[in-house]
Amino acid sequence: MARVCFTLRVDPDRLDEYRARHADVWPEMLAALADAGWHDYTLHLADDGLLVGVLNTDDFAAAQAAKERTAVNERWQAEMAEFFPGLADGRPDHGMRVLTEVFNVDEQLARHGMPGTGATAPTTSEGV
Repeated sequence: MARVCFTLRVDPDRLDEYRARHADVWPEMLAALADAGWHDYTLHLADDGLLVGVLNTDDFAAAQAAKERTAVNERWQAEMAEFFPGLADGRPDHGMRVLTEVFNVDEQLARHGMPGTGATAPTTSEGV
C-alpha cells in the first residue's frame, strides 16, 4: 500500500465554512471514497488556506478513477468548488498537487538494520 500526499489551496476567507462542511461529510461520499480505495484519508488545513491531504491506497490513479466514476463525487466536487478559487476546471479533485516524499524514517531505519516504527507505508507520486 502506498501513501500519497497532496496539496490544494482553500479560500482563506472561507476556512470556517470549509471545516464545517468536513465535520460531517455525506455518508454516501464516505462510502464512495472507501469503495474507491482511499484508505486512512485525512485532510489538514493551515490558517492561510493550505490544505494537505494524505491517504493510503494500492493504486492512486485507479483510486482516483474509481472515485471519479461515482455520481456522489460529481455532486461533492460541485459543492466544494466554491472553496477553491482559480482552479482551471473548477474541480478540486483535478487540482491536487501530489508531493514527492523525500524522507521516510522507517525506510531509513530498515536500511540501517534498525527496527522501524511500523507507522508508515511506502510512498508514491503517481497519478497526478
